[in-house]
Amino acid sequence: MTSITKKTGASNDTSSSNEKISLKTNLQDNLQYIKNTLGESSDIITREIRIGQEGTIKAGIIYTDGLSDATSLQNFILETLMLDLKETQLEENLTTTTDLMDTLKDFAMTVGEIKDVTNYDDLFTSLISGDAIFLVDGYSKGFIIGNKRWAERGVTEPTAQTVVRGPREGFSENLRINTALIRRIIKDPNLWMESRVIGRRSKTNIAIMYIKDVADDAVLEELRTRLDRIDIDGILESGYIEELIQDSKYSLFPTVYNTERPDSTAASLLEGRIAILIDGTPFVLVIPALFTHFFQSTEDYYQRTEIASLIRLLRFVSFGIAMLAPSLYIAAITFHHEMLPPALLISLAAQRESVPFPAFIEVMIMEIAFEILREAGLRMPRAIGSAMSIVGGFVIGTAAVEAGIISAAMVIVVSITAIASFISPTYDLSIAGRMMRFVFIALAATFGLYGVTIGLIALVLHLCSLSSFGVSYMAPLSPFIASDQKDVFIRAPIWKMIKRPSFISKNSIRQQYEAPKSSKDTQE
Repeated sequence: MTSITKKTGASNDTSSSNEKISLKTNLQDNLQYIKNTLGESSDIITREIRIGQEGTIKAGIIYTDGLSDATSLQNFILETLMLDLKETQLEENLTTTTDLMDTLKDFAMTVGEIKDVTNYDDLFTSLISGDAIFLVDGYSKGFIIGNKRWAERGVTEPTAQTVVRGPREGFSENLRINTALIRRIIKDPNLWMESRVIGRRSKTNIAIMYIKDVADDAVLEELRTRLDRIDIDGILESGYIEELIQDSKYSLFPTVYNTERPDSTAASLLEGRIAILIDGTPFVLVIPALFTHFFQSTEDYYQRTEIASLIRLLRFVSFGIAMLAPSLYIAAITFHHEMLPPALLISLAAQRESVPFPAFIEVMIMEIAFEILREAGLRMPRAIGSAMSIVGGFVIGTAAVEAGIISAAMVIVVSITAIASFISPTYDLSIAGRMMRFVFIALAATFGLYGVTIGLIALVLHLCSLSSFGVSYMAPLSPFIASDQKDVFIRAPIWKMIKRPSFISKNSIRQQYEAPKSSKDTQE
């Protein structure tokens, strides 16, 4: 595992790494330095060639086997330098010109991407990233030839965010493929992209994509600042970036949205959000991310208004069931018997007559057992994982009821709670609800419905105190913006939602916090 230890100012390695060592003029010295630095690695291929009609100019090609396209290198670089130049008048200019490198770049390098390199740091970064390096004897400058090609997963259907109706394309681990998928949807010259390299050792490529005349400049500048502060050894997945730039470090609720769907990312960009793409992962981060954003699915906008609105309302209800159902059951049968109908109360009492544990212990046993089954189903081979979860839950629940350890009503409550937790379209919010469930269970077992009520008040206060890059986490509910309620609990018709949300689009995010506004201005 790559270390993520932060860099300290007292490190000698840190001070030396900031000094870039320039290339030498002697070709052999450069090649030997590269070999020594990389430990004579067998996948680093070095090829020395001679160019010019008489072969008087010595040059070298270095590339990484498995990351570079060797066939393209042979056909477009080596063949041109070693064979084609001998049969043209260009060879005379190459041996007599005072600036040989510029002449080679302009007339001999038949590739699309080529950059100058003058130091070893940039050389090693490009070499290990898959580019080829071209050096000439007698010059302290070389060329970085864009020649990346490695085995990669193609564009496939997303597995974490599936839809019944909608595009079947999902992001891959290749950064360029991911940016191309977004540009294919949004063909706007104002769709800008900024690149960064994060990680002292991993040198991970990061791309920031936004629509210039839509995204808020203050949010964009804050994102740049947070990304520039990151100083760790390596970035292995987007989760590293998410944890390092999020607003609330210890809140259970996510303040950065992640998706593997290009259409979802494009929709967020059109609303004024900013996307962060990380090389090596199919999950793209989107900011700012608000509470209501996690209940929205791209499929909501592909269905009719009535269907989409009912499904979204079902998500909110299911989230409440997944978080509160066990605690409400415990409070009712432990402290508030008068709330239950007599027939139901008698039935529950008869079921619990042979159960040796209080309701709190019952719930904890079933919840922990189900969490174990859930994780086991995720980690086991896909062919048997789902079957094991279903069969295991059924067998354990039935056996526990027959043994008199758990009541049948408790199995029903926990089962409904587990099913409701799967309805959330985002995994991060589902986890937050699952963890909050245990908090409410403890409050209900201690104080009954009063504890649940106190927990709900504390939860609402916590959510209202959160923000995502300067935007209130509960917007447009808190602060309440009447004009932006068309896409919260229900999905209004598309023709009513042409206007962008005022709390996300450019120059409207911080206005409501910097100065008091009238209700009329807020609605506008």
